[in-house]
Amino acid sequence: NSLKTSLWMCEGENWVDSRTVYIGHKEPPPGTEAFIQQRFPDNRIVSCKYTFWNFIPKNMFEQFRRVANFYFLVIFLVQLIIDTPTSPITSGLPLFFVITVTAIKQGYEDWLRHKADKAVNECPVQVVQNGKIICKQSRRLRVGDVVLVKEDETFPCDLILLSSSRDDGTCYVTTASLDGESSHKTYYAVQDTKAFTTEEEVSCIHATIECEQPQPDLYKFVGRINVYMNNEPVARPLGSENLLLRGATLKNTEHIYAVAIYTGMETKMALNYQSKSQKRSAVEKSMNAYLVVYLCILISKAVINTGLKYLWQSDPNRDEPWYNERTDTERQRHILIRAFTDFLAFMVLFNYIIPVSMYVTVEMQKFLGSYFIMWDDEMLDEELGERAVVNTSDLNEELGQVEYVFTDKTGTLTENNMEFIECCVDGHVYIPHAICNGQEREELFFRALCLCHTVQVKEEETVDGIKHGIHQGKSSSFYISSSPDEVALVEGMKRLGFTYLRLKDGQMEILNRDDEVERFELLEVLTFDSVRRRMSVIVRAGSGEMYLFCKGADSSIFPRVIKGKVEQVKARVELNAVEGLRTLCVAYRPLSPEQYQQVCHQLSGAKLALQDRDKQLAEAYDIIERDLILLGATAVEDRLQEKAADTIESLHQAGMKVWVLTGDKMETAAATCYASKLFRRSTQILELTTKRTEEQSLHDLHLHGVFYLFSLSGDCTDFGLIIDGATLSAVMRPGQEDSNSGNYKEIFLEICRNCSAVLCCRMAPLQKAQIVKMIKASKEHPITLAVGDGANDVSMILEAHVGIGIMGKEGRQAVRNSDYAIPKFKHLKKMLLVHGHYYYIRISELVQYFFYKNVVFMFPQFIYQFFCGFSQQPLYDTAYLTLYNISFTSLPILLYSLMEQHINMDILKKDPSLYKDIAKNCLLRWPIFIYWTVLGVYDAMVMFFGAYFLFDNTSFTSNGQMFGNWTFGTLVFTVLVFTVTFKLVLDTHYWTWINHFVIWGSLVFFVVFSLLWGGIIWPFLNYQRMYYVFMQMLSSGPAWLSIILLITVCLLPDVVKKVIWRALWPTTTEKIQVGAITSMETLD
Repeated sequence: NSLKTSLWMCEGENWVDSRTVYIGHKEPPPGTEAFIQQRFPDNRIVSCKYTFWNFIPKNMFEQFRRVANFYFLVIFLVQLIIDTPTSPITSGLPLFFVITVTAIKQGYEDWLRHKADKAVNECPVQVVQNGKIICKQSRRLRVGDVVLVKEDETFPCDLILLSSSRDDGTCYVTTASLDGESSHKTYYAVQDTKAFTTEEEVSCIHATIECEQPQPDLYKFVGRINVYMNNEPVARPLGSENLLLRGATLKNTEHIYAVAIYTGMETKMALNYQSKSQKRSAVEKSMNAYLVVYLCILISKAVINTGLKYLWQSDPNRDEPWYNERTDTERQRHILIRAFTDFLAFMVLFNYIIPVSMYVTVEMQKFLGSYFIMWDDEMLDEELGERAVVNTSDLNEELGQVEYVFTDKTGTLTENNMEFIECCVDGHVYIPHAICNGQEREELFFRALCLCHTVQVKEEETVDGIKHGIHQGKSSSFYISSSPDEVALVEGMKRLGFTYLRLKDGQMEILNRDDEVERFELLEVLTFDSVRRRMSVIVRAGSGEMYLFCKGADSSIFPRVIKGKVEQVKARVELNAVEGLRTLCVAYRPLSPEQYQQVCHQLSGAKLALQDRDKQLAEAYDIIERDLILLGATAVEDRLQEKAADTIESLHQAGMKVWVLTGDKMETAAATCYASKLFRRSTQILELTTKRTEEQSLHDLHLHGVFYLFSLSGDCTDFGLIIDGATLSAVMRPGQEDSNSGNYKEIFLEICRNCSAVLCCRMAPLQKAQIVKMIKASKEHPITLAVGDGANDVSMILEAHVGIGIMGKEGRQAVRNSDYAIPKFKHLKKMLLVHGHYYYIRISELVQYFFYKNVVFMFPQFIYQFFCGFSQQPLYDTAYLTLYNISFTSLPILLYSLMEQHINMDILKKDPSLYKDIAKNCLLRWPIFIYWTVLGVYDAMVMFFGAYFLFDNTSFTSNGQMFGNWTFGTLVFTVLVFTVTFKLVLDTHYWTWINHFVIWGSLVFFVVFSLLWGGIIWPFLNYQRMYYVFMQMLSSGPAWLSIILLITVCLLPDVVKKVIWRALWPTTTEKIQVGAITSMETLD
């Protein structure tokens, strides 16, 4: 559906990207504006990827974009086109299996999405038409329809609130499904339509809405409504406070009438669906590098064999022996074409060295392995009733490779559960339940805090099933707000004698110390934003006086104060911050009627703007919030989360560097860092903050910092760094005039490398992501993990290699955008030290083992060509070639990669230093990869030449029969299957009945299959070359002896190497394994 845009020339604005919505599809009165009906999409939501018709082509295209799948498809096509030594089934069947399994998994997931979409799209919606209510399916809703929504119903699309069952035209909404914030938010009806409260009245509304085209930001909306009164339009501003978002739920309001402005895939909820960028783990990168190496080995094998074949055939007797003469067509074919065909044939013969089934095994291992995190009862939070959630199973093993942890402070390290501690008025300190003097300034301060907020009061016992207990006589009321700080302050004032009662008909009611109700008319609210870091209200007292009350961070209030006891309050704020308390300052300004009129003019001009409304509002707020008189400050405590300090200490011991990135002020954040053991008392702290940078030039400060660190490095290795957002901006944005400024980033990184912990305070959300990006791009390319709980942490979570969301009180945006979600910060310890450790150990063995078993499988085939005149004769039967990776050797390694525990998990938790043993992808480094490959080549040569020399010129069976080439190949294959399975047995530390069942079951299956395959004449086979081969081989005593002997010789070097290495150069892990065995023996 194409969206036509219209050009609006309004108040000098050139605003192209807009839409016009006609409420109830009514034309505007003649002569006011042109009626241009735009086309908008319907309200159908589509979250699925495929349709019934495009599933097969689209899914196939996606799957064959994978290098391994495409490679096997090419090999399969080559086998179909030219005469190759092996049947097309041998590569076609494994490929078909891999493609089918993946397609079924993706198809099932998409079917679930289709089902969910259908349920949503067919949901009934009540629409007002010609003064009556009619019921429509949600998907048939159109832009301009007026909708009736009742309490506890979900909004079917993005709506502008026209009127509400509440007298003041407000409604309460929870946006839990959008951003997870379960608090009740207040939305406001349009001033001129809030009186229309019945279907007939709503049908009479004659208005048009001009607004921006859809965009994904949930918290931004710019528009205006033109209400026609006597054919004359009255313009009113529309903002995010009038916009009800699809997916949000109506609460504490009987019903509302609202008009649809964005529908279907244009709703803000749908625009936020877009998938996150794909993250790839270090293990996957190693796998792809190994694949390239094996591809080179494969091509070199094929080239060598093709060359040697033509060298061998240079003798005419060998080229055309009497029993295999060429046809005329073959003789006339050009030698280059023949050579190329032979090269392709050798590629097909050796192609099993590339393990296609490894990818499907890795997929299954990651998918099934992720359930261990979700099932972990130690990561269940009973208070929240929440378990850990895995959003991306592709990164499981990356949890075992983390080098840098970036964490938010509020709600992540702390509980985000605020408690009012004290307030300071003109230097006098008041604590809860204190007896106050009743001074005028003191009471003005308490009133300011009772009025300057966006808290709502609910006069019921429960909300969403949760009981709250602030008792007021018999009835129980409680406060709800989107900010826990505000609730703590209003409750604190209640304990000091001033109780905020309610907001009714634009009047805020306060119960003072003398139990008298005071009423203040709420004139304007200058809402809080993270740039200003303050909020204000303008109120009119009963006596007619007007005040602007402002509260905010000290850094945003003090510069605007012209009067008051600034020094005393500042000293108290700094003292509280050092103790780790969150501080806010409160100021006021009396307004004369003339000043208020001027304020109204500035605000209404900014609110009606359609272009750059936020910028104009910010400028208006800046002018209004000036010349303040300081009243005092408050202190609120945000307690540390349970076991946060223990978790940080464990991460340090595990070799990880922990950075705390917070928007809080330095003193508060530093106190939290000491409490959480990020910094110790012995830690040498280097400060790079605005205070310091004012004293010295930035360049000198950096050099001083580096020299300071290195001069101390002899005595102390524990350094900490504190940096603020402003200094960080200077570090990351080099100035042109200073030639040395380009080095700031390098010097800064050098300092950070030498620090065990870093605290970044006064950070903007985007700066958090920039820091993570900078560390990711540094020369070591460390693996980073970001953990946070709020919307301001999303950019950091998406930027890091692994993003973890915490199910906190700041909404669920962090959880929705994360790779993993955990209920509390303390669960990070087990997530990394236990699960991460196990996942990495398991998948690294899986990858190395897959390449190893395929080398052992294919190298005898390569050597065999030297003994069969390079005639591309396969060593193994077709069934063995096909089933080796699918059936005989796949289940044991899959089970190992799900169950293996090389060390008990209690030991991993107690001794975090074991995490260092697997750091920097050490189990997938090139030396270890080469060792596994060499071991594979050795095993292959022992199998081939062992069988070759043992059977040379000897009859083995009792009746004197000789063994043929298929018996020879079957003997090698039998030794091969048993050797690679026993290799895994030697590597397994954690045995359960499932391991025994799968490992010994796989070997039994191989034997039973071989007996059946060779023991029956199968009618669908054109040849019976394996008939009775396996039985004849097993009937020979020397064959049994050689199988046992060859398996022993194959496994011996690996066992000897392990014993010597453990004796001479044991790792910490191996020492603990030996210790565990010894302690078990002593117990016995």
